[in-house]
Amino acid sequence: MRVKFFEVKGWEKKLLRKRLRGHELEFYREPLSKENISQAKDADVLSVFIYSNLDCSMLKKLPKLKLITTRSTGYDHIALDECRRKDITVCNVPFYGENTVAEHTFALILSLSRNLRKAYLKVLRRDYTLEGLEGFDLKGKTIGVVGAGRIGLHVIRTAKGFGMSVLAYDSNQDHFLAEVLDFKYVSLEELLKKSDIITLHVPLNKYTHHLINKDNIRTIKKGSLLVNTSRGGIVDTEALIESLDKGILAGAGIDVLEGEEYIKEEKQLLYAPEKVEVLGKLVQDNILLAKDNVVYTPHIAFYSREALERIMERTAQNILDYENKCLKDAFIVK
Repeated sequence: MRVKFFEVKGWEKKLLRKRLRGHELEFYREPLSKENISQAKDADVLSVFIYSNLDCSMLKKLPKLKLITTRSTGYDHIALDECRRKDITVCNVPFYGENTVAEHTFALILSLSRNLRKAYLKVLRRDYTLEGLEGFDLKGKTIGVVGAGRIGLHVIRTAKGFGMSVLAYDSNQDHFLAEVLDFKYVSLEELLKKSDIITLHVPLNKYTHHLINKDNIRTIKKGSLLVNTSRGGIVDTEALIESLDKGILAGAGIDVLEGEEYIKEEKQLLYAPEKVEVLGKLVQDNILLAKDNVVYTPHIAFYSREALERIMERTAQNILDYENKCLKDAFIVK
């Protein structure tokens, strides 16, 4: 099979070549896009990351394609309905960095609770006073975990280590685990009202798009923190800016942004007046990131060496399982 990888780096190529010895492999550092789609036109298998947007128009230009294996848990960058129509199998990597993302979540929380960004900016100005830098302890505070799946459960375990109380919101509830880990399931409304820190761990879909919005963000406990390491579209950016401006939220820790897929294309977009909505998102993002009570990392919550190795291993195995017709072992997106 001819397998083409997009968005890969040097050491990843070495690992993939070892695991897929005997296959015809090609590697590209950049995302797959309309500009370079010709590089993939003869591929039997495509492996991409989240910045390769495989919409209907792209898929129509890939006549030989049989398998897409995305090196991510989320798959909102792939037109699944069109894949089903064309009989293209889609696989993902649902489990690789539960602890990795949970650890990054607490890196963001601690950066906010101890005012690390504000302190860093003061030091850069050679201001060594303590004014405005008073933090708060996590012990005794309530954390609200939106999405108590594999990542959310790691966050809960970590929070318990800090001596925190935990509220969780999830459509699938495991009351045995709630008893063992000592947390309580509540409605989203109650979680927003009672949590000192709110952290998001849900996939992006039609049900979770703008889950945090202008209506419910106003009900958040005044002075709380919001952390998002899932997908940018789960939070309405305009509502987030407004809540920070009005002091509803004391701060935000963000690893993902609404419209982040366009940030790399910002210069090109400035010359595309028809993309007014996209430009609006970029302006909102710039306003948000300029605030000293916002800590932003560029979608790196998953980005540890160990997690990346697990992603590559699972991706290679998905390809081998498909080739060997062991589809029951592959992680196929339904």
